[in-house]
Amino acid sequence: MTTTDDIAFSRPYMGEAEATAAAQTVMSGWIVGGPRLAEFEARFANLCGAKHAVGVSNWTTGAFLVLHALGVGPGDEVLVPSLTFIATVNVIRHVGATPVFVDIQPDTFTIDVDDARSKITPRTRAIMPVDQIGLPCDIDAINDIAAMHDLLVLDDAACAFASRNRSRPVGSLAMSTVFSLHARKIISTAEGGMITTDDADLAARLRILRHQGMSLSDFARHGMPPTVFESYPEIGFNFRITDIAAAIGLAQLDRLEEILMRRAKAAEAFTSALNAHPFIIPPNVPSHLVHNWQSYQVTVAKDSPLTRNEIMDRLHLLGIPTRRGVMASHREPPYAEIKANLPVTERIADATFQLPMHPGLTDTHIHRIISAMQSLS
Repeated sequence: MTTTDDIAFSRPYMGEAEATAAAQTVMSGWIVGGPRLAEFEARFANLCGAKHAVGVSNWTTGAFLVLHALGVGPGDEVLVPSLTFIATVNVIRHVGATPVFVDIQPDTFTIDVDDARSKITPRTRAIMPVDQIGLPCDIDAINDIAAMHDLLVLDDAACAFASRNRSRPVGSLAMSTVFSLHARKIISTAEGGMITTDDADLAARLRILRHQGMSLSDFARHGMPPTVFESYPEIGFNFRITDIAAAIGLAQLDRLEEILMRRAKAAEAFTSALNAHPFIIPPNVPSHLVHNWQSYQVTVAKDSPLTRNEIMDRLHLLGIPTRRGVMASHREPPYAEIKANLPVTERIADATFQLPMHPGLTDTHIHRIISAMQSLS
C-alpha cells in the first residue's frame, strides 16, 4: 500500500488525457498501423529536427532493424561503450556482429572518443555511441571519426528525447537515432521505440521490415481497390507499435514542456544541495549540452567514509529509493569472455547511484530526498 508521502524512484506521468486518447483509439476501430501512428511519427520527427520517424515496438527492435537494414552482421565489429543498459550490446549480437567495448569519459559517462578511435580495425563497421541517462555524447567527434573510416553511426538515444547538443535536438545528429518510449523515459507509451533519420530510403525500408516485409502498409492499403495486392520482397519482422500506444504518445507530447520543466526543477534542487556535499558529486552538464534529466546519477567520491552500497542502504531505511548507476555490460556473463580493459567504466559503475527522478516528485518529496542526502555527512 502506497500513500502520497511515499517516494517512487520512477513513475510515468500520465492522466486523463492519455486514458482518453487510448480509449478513443480503441473505439475508432483502427488500433494498429493507422492514422494515430502516422501523426505520432510526424510530430516526433519534427521535434527531433529529423525528416523521418519510424515507430517500433521498443528500442531493442528499433536498433536491431537499423543494424539489419544497414547490413551489419557476422564478421563485423561495432564499437560500443560498456557503460550502458545491456540491450545496447545485445542487439549487436542479435545481428551476428561482434561488440568492441569502448571506455567512457568520467565526467559525462559518455563514450571516450579517443579510446574509440584507437579500437578501429579493418573489421569495424559501425559505432554506437550512447546518450547516457539523457546527456548527449560528443556526436560531432563520432561523426568525424566515422566519416574518416567509412563507418556507420547509430546513436543510442534511448534516454535522450528532447535533449540538445549545441542547440540542436538529439535525433537529427546521426545517420540514424533510436529512442525508447519505455515507462521510465521522458515520454512513454508503456513500451515502444522510435527511429529517426534523414534517409528517406532507409525509413521506407524500416517500415517494410517492421511489418513482415510487406510492401504496402495497412494504412496505405486502406481505400485502395481490392485487387491491389501487397507483396513481400524480403523477410521482415513483427516489430510494429500500435495506434493505441501512438495515441498515448501524442498525449504525452502535448505535455512535454511540463514534463521537462518538472524534471529540471527537481534536478536543479538536487544539484544546488549537493554542490557542497563532502562526498557526493552531482552530475556534470557541459554548457553546450541540454540534459533532459531522464535520470539523476551521482558519484560517490573516492575518499567517502561510506561505500556506494552503504549509502544506498541508509537511504532505503530513510524511505528514499535508489538504483545503482548505469551497468558495466562487459562484466555480465555473456560478455565476460571478451576480457575488456575499461578502468574508467568499472570505476564509475562501482561508484554511482541514481536518485528518484520523475515529474511526479512534489516539493515535499524533493525536500525529503535532499534532507536524507545531507544527513549522510
